[in-house]
Amino acid sequence: MRLSYRLSLEQTQRLIMTPELRQAITILQLSALELTTYVDQQMLENPLLEVTEETLLGKEEAEIPPVPDESYPEQKWEFDWQEYFQDRDERPFLRQEHSDYVMKQQSEPFITSAPTLQEHLLEQLHVQPLKLALSLCEYIVGNLDDNGYLTISIEDIAKDQAVTVDKADEALKLIQELDPLGVGARSLEECLRLQLPLIQDCPAEMDQFLGQLENLAAGRLQKIAQTLKVSTSRIQELADLVRNNLDPKPGRGFSGPDEIRLIIPDVVVEEIEGEYIILVNDTIVPRLGINDAYRKALSQEQGTETRKFVEQKLNSAAWLIRSIEQRRMTLYKVTKEIVRQQTAFLRYGISFLKPLTLRNIAEQVGVHESTVSRATSNKYIQTPRGVFQLKFFFANGLGKEQGVTTESIKQVVREIITCEDPKNPYSDQKISVILEERGIKISRRTVAKYRDEMRIPTTTVRKRY
Repeated sequence: MRLSYRLSLEQTQRLIMTPELRQAITILQLSALELTTYVDQQMLENPLLEVTEETLLGKEEAEIPPVPDESYPEQKWEFDWQEYFQDRDERPFLRQEHSDYVMKQQSEPFITSAPTLQEHLLEQLHVQPLKLALSLCEYIVGNLDDNGYLTISIEDIAKDQAVTVDKADEALKLIQELDPLGVGARSLEECLRLQLPLIQDCPAEMDQFLGQLENLAAGRLQKIAQTLKVSTSRIQELADLVRNNLDPKPGRGFSGPDEIRLIIPDVVVEEIEGEYIILVNDTIVPRLGINDAYRKALSQEQGTETRKFVEQKLNSAAWLIRSIEQRRMTLYKVTKEIVRQQTAFLRYGISFLKPLTLRNIAEQVGVHESTVSRATSNKYIQTPRGVFQLKFFFANGLGKEQGVTTESIKQVVREIITCEDPKNPYSDQKISVILEERGIKISRRTVAKYRDEMRIPTTTVRKRY
């Protein structure tokens, strides 16, 4: 058998991810806040970009050709800068420092963040006379976690600060007297004991009761009653006092370093005369234009380095502006279709949330599923029923049940538990039977899973005596 070599031509199509297409995909999945930061960075890198109130390239939206979808072969686009600069007056080489956008940024009030737990405690230490070294107290405050608990032992504090154990313990007691009560504790029991002054006319049994926290968490109230030799109803009263007056995490009411304090919705849905109006919230994103001052550089002879640089930056700037506009249009179309399919939820509540997939939206809008996924990623929508992530509306259906989502089932489970007899609460099996009577067939294990996700305690813990 002989082997032979030959040349052949084969024509195929494939998608090439150019930098421009990659940029358009990146911009699509950015939230409004992230897009603002991205635009600011691009303005630093591209001198042709400027803040303006004009529409994209001075044209109407209908004349803007779309950015190619990433699911289709890319079509190369070159910007016609001669047409853009035709019949336009030359303006001086100045950014619009007094534009409405800049004035808006300057007029917005400054937003101060809430103090952290450490800042709150240090402020109290600095305004009162101390018999101990301030550095020792500050060291203890610095070793508290976000919930207010001490993360190291007294012996380690004494060793690190070169003091006696008694001095370290005295400093810790001083910290534990600060607001909020409960900080500086080394265990849950100690934390709750530090907060006992918050309970008016604290019962005498409370001291022994706090030693039974493990049984309390497990709902073993009868065992606690036998240990303390009181009635079960009395134990229930003590448990209610603890839950209503004491905080197991006294430091959680203060801001942390990674806390998200503000959500700016990317889309706003308003109901006007029975119809839902969709507004893409891009007011915080600066409107971009191209500076006319570089017109002279484009009039130079072909082949010069200056002209090549300006042409490159001009194409980059125009593509950025177009990608931002295409992001707005895609987000609008996707949200419009989501609102159309989830109108019942917007009108009547969570029980009417319909099962929805990315493919359902993609087929109606005429884009790829990945485009819908990127358009809804890390974005929030403000509706008459509250603020939700756009991903929230893509609810999974339950088995073969049509029109029933896991969120709506959770709502039904919550309603069933709310209406139960506190002295004889429903078991997970009983809730499963009730759901089946309502046409929702799920197992006891699934009920338990949904109940845990909603942080609803077990039957034993819910039972009242």
